[in-house]
Amino acid sequence: MLKDNRTLAASYSRLEQRISYQFKNINLLRQALTHPSVSSDTSNCPRNNQRLEYLGDAALQLALSSLLFDRYPEADEGQLTKIRASIVSTKALARAATQLELGTYLTLGRGEDTSGGRSRPSNLADALEALLGAVYLDGGPKALHQVVHHLFEPSICTIQVGASEATTNPKGHLQELIQGQSATLPSYHIVEEAGPPHARHFRAIVSWGDVQLGTGEGSTKKLAETAAATAALASPLLEQLKREVQNNS
Repeated sequence: MLKDNRTLAASYSRLEQRISYQFKNINLLRQALTHPSVSSDTSNCPRNNQRLEYLGDAALQLALSSLLFDRYPEADEGQLTKIRASIVSTKALARAATQLELGTYLTLGRGEDTSGGRSRPSNLADALEALLGAVYLDGGPKALHQVVHHLFEPSICTIQVGASEATTNPKGHLQELIQGQSATLPSYHIVEEAGPPHARHFRAIVSWGDVQLGTGEGSTKKLAETAAATAALASPLLEQLKREVQNNS
């Protein structure tokens, strides 16, 4: 049985809080969260999110391009394109959708639901793009830019154009350094999680065997782990390891 608009508005309110936008036309949000598989179960169903996904893909590209253009005035076209591509990849969008718990709001066909569709990266990425397309139609370019800024600014803040790999990819650089000396890889653990659902705060530690190398904090687990890796790279132990790696290269 299809829900009425009042019921939909109540069920979607938490999601609207998380994206910092309240829809005027709740049916647009409903469509954005309706997977194409629903049509296989009933002929009387709302529109699916494929058209909104198409619009949202283009809208996100434009909004991010504008945001990156303003944030990095010294970056060239290639650098800006590379950064944007990393943010709009299916993996990155699915991760952002997971942080919003978008899968819990999806309307899926029975088969898609029972086969793990709520956590499928492609479904999550598509739904996030459709959601942004819905925001664009409901509130216009200004609302879209505000939502994109709200959702992606934390990730963009960790990017430093033209910096070394140790700065742009501290986790990868840390692993590379350690692999040069040992088969034991660094491990990450979230040791603290606090705050309300829409504003979580995490603290992570990175260890090498029994040795704790660094700690870090962030608004997502990934950001906390990245901060921990950055701290580890500045530790005296890692400075010694860097010299040993350079001497052996």
